[in-house]
Formats: sequence, C-alpha cells, structure tokens
Amino acid sequence: MLNAFGNDLWLADGPSVRFLGQFDYPTRMAVARLGDGSVWIWSPIEWNEALAEAVAAIGPVRHLVAPNKLHHLHLGPWAARHPEAKLWAAPGLAGKRPDLHFHAELGDAPAAAWEADIDQVVFRGSLFMDEVVFFHRASRAALVCDLIQRFDPSTLSGWRATLMRLDGLVGPDGSTPREWRASFVRRSAARSAFRRAMDWRPERLVIAHGELPTEPGGDALARGLRWLAPRA
Repeated sequence: MLNAFGNDLWLADGPSVRFLGQFDYPTRMAVARLGDGSVWIWSPIEWNEALAEAVAAIGPVRHLVAPNKLHHLHLGPWAARHPEAKLWAAPGLAGKRPDLHFHAELGDAPAAAWEADIDQVVFRGSLFMDEVVFFHRASRAALVCDLIQRFDPSTLSGWRATLMRLDGLVGPDGSTPREWRASFVRRSAARSAFRRAMDWRPERLVIAHGELPTEPGGDALARGLRWLAPRA
C-alpha cells in the first residue's frame, strides 16, 4: 500500500473522491520521514488500519499537512488516530474547518520542524485558492497537489472525458484546471512561486490526481505550469 519513491519518501494511492458531484478523482498521499525520525504526511487519503500500520512502521506521525483548502476530507480520522500530530492548514482552510484544531497556517517558509528536510512555497494570486507546493530534499521530489493534474485517458469516457480534455487535465500535457488558471488575477505572485520551485531543480514530481510523471521532475513541473512561464 505504501510504495517507496526515493530516499525517505513513500506514496500511497487511495480511493477516488467525487468532485462537483460528477467527477471521480483518484487520490494520493505522500509520507516523508524527517531527520528526527518522525513522519510528515502530505494530503492524507482515506484512513484504514492497514495503511495506518504501514505508516507507523516508518515512524511516529507528527505532522498532517493540507496543501490547499480542498484537501481536508480525511484530516479528521488521521488526527483522531494521531492526537500528538500537528495539523497544518493551507491558506483559507482553517475557517472552512472550524471543527479541526490547526497548529498554524502554511506559508512560504518551512516550519522549523521540517526546514532541514522540506522546502515550500505558496502559489498565490488566485481569487479562488492558494496552494502550497513542497520540495522533499532527500528524494529530490516536488509535491504538487491540484496545480498539475494528469488523468489517464483510458479511465475517462463520454461527456466527462470531453470536459476533462477541454479543461487541460488529461495525459502528459495535463495542467491546472482552466477556470482556476483564470482566477489568478495577480500572476506575478504565482510566477514568483513558479521560479522558486524551478530553482529547486526537482528530479521527480508527485501529483495528487492522475498518473505520476515519468519524465524528470523539472521538465514535468515546467510542462504542467507552462501557463506561468515568464513572458519573453
């Protein structure tokens, strides 16, 4: 259920969740072991006993991270199982989930607990939603949640397939949903984040929805966020 993805990083795929009542989104979470031996979980998927045991074998869970305000559905069960873990909210999430106790809101600077292991930057400028993108140093992997989506065309059919293609979310050219792109009214802020993420020179790219890129991470990041490339 947990698959290694480089040094001290594991991935787990979960069941699909329905978005807007019509679209089934596959889910994926990342589990990183920090230098102190504790576990950092990005975008937790649906909790189950087998997965929880596999994670516990890596180390004690100390951090549960929601990279944007849509990825919160499974925080509660994981927090209940790991009451000692701190919950970290993407911008805008804490007000959406007053039932959860968040330790702090994520920003452009990594928390002291993981600054030696993981870097991060917030893609700002959207009227709809900001997203925090991470870079796991040991595995040289960038972690992108919804900003890049690559759905397998073989899993799509009918009008849903047509809409997903029109939205630019299918196959290797999968990118950011067009309506979300349009909401970035301050693209200078997002471009600044994009430049910083490219400066990490990631060798791998993890995405939450769709097929994992097989090309080098920097190439996949640039391809997926080409709409943010600096103007000539």
